[in-house]
Amino acid sequence: MGSFSLMHWVIVLIIIVLLFGGGRISSIMGDVAKGIKSFKKGMAEDEEPVQPKRPVAQIEAPPARTIDGTATTTPTEERKPG
Repeated sequence: MGSFSLMHWVIVLIIIVLLFGGGRISSIMGDVAKGIKSFKKGMAEDEEPVQPKRPVAQIEAPPARTIDGTATTTPTEERKPG
């Protein structure tokens, strides 16, 4: 009772063929094959190397001001040669 025998599978297949018909099953299998081919084609197109994007120019912020109006130095300004 645990698993089906070969005879059970034959009967199930005959019932499926009677319900769906031979032409319907072959058309379904054709659609499955087309889907697999489309999937493989899509995967092959994704493997092309991607062009690196140009780096974005960085905009420096104006120096921060203290309450008395004097400018503070930023770490990048301290690193700049003189």
